[in-house]
Amino acid sequence: MRMNALTLKQLRALDAVARSGSLTAAGEILGLTTPAIHTQIKGLEDALQVRLTQRAADGGGSELTEAGQALREAALRIEEILSQAEANLEAIRRGQVGRLTVGVVSTGKYFAPRLVKMLQERHPEVEIALKVGNRTATIEGLERDAFDMVIMGRPPRRPEVIAAPLGPHPHGLVAPPGHPLIGHEAEIEALFAETFIAREQGSGTRILMTRWLDRIGEGRTYDALEMDSNETIKQAVMAGLGIAFLSLHTVTEELASGRLVALRAPGLPVERHWFLVRPEHARVRDVTLRIWDDILGLEGRYLPKVPGD
Repeated sequence: MRMNALTLKQLRALDAVARSGSLTAAGEILGLTTPAIHTQIKGLEDALQVRLTQRAADGGGSELTEAGQALREAALRIEEILSQAEANLEAIRRGQVGRLTVGVVSTGKYFAPRLVKMLQERHPEVEIALKVGNRTATIEGLERDAFDMVIMGRPPRRPEVIAAPLGPHPHGLVAPPGHPLIGHEAEIEALFAETFIAREQGSGTRILMTRWLDRIGEGRTYDALEMDSNETIKQAVMAGLGIAFLSLHTVTEELASGRLVALRAPGLPVERHWFLVRPEHARVRDVTLRIWDDILGLEGRYLPKVPGD
């Protein structure tokens, strides 16, 4: 294999084929002709002596082989590194020491901007970028070294990470005002007769909700209505479509104003912790360690206060 013969143009052509599903569509993405895309892919295959694309399973278009998928993963990591380098260079050009990228799972977006503001006031020489995604997307970002550090719930097993606790993270059930289960601890049968408005598969909140219901329900089935954001779920609960298991840090304003009410039920609240995480094997810059230590030194002062605590 002649890895030193690969070019960014070739790797971007491979990624475009993976994203679009055909050489022609890949050419449209990159502003190239179909023969030009074919030439780029052929150059990769000649250098690596392995087949990278094949006819799609449905008979139309192209898809990556197993080797092609492995090479694309490497290409995505390269693009992440180049993007971070570009941002760092731009920050340095403006007189800063560099740029720090902080990933946060969706539930953390309710307090992460407050944390970033505190860090900016303490470290004006550092540009801090915030990227929000669900748990699956955040872990994928960790694997690609897309983040300097991440704020999340339970740290992943893979990739291997260094993790430090930031503070408590309570979860509970919320319902609209006037719901019949308000004011007393809900019985199991009445609870499982409700419709649960749930986050999408892959969400940390969805995983925690499923485990809690399985534990208290001992195998009982329940109806779930899936929605892909906490904001949509809150609006659905207030509209009377069901009840929801959510991080209580996402509903502090609604609980304080009475637009939502926390329900009492067995095993609630489910107490977890927020963690600050960074890849274990990544090269760590001095600025990353400085901000890491500063976040830990804040001792969770940016975390929301849940009404009634």
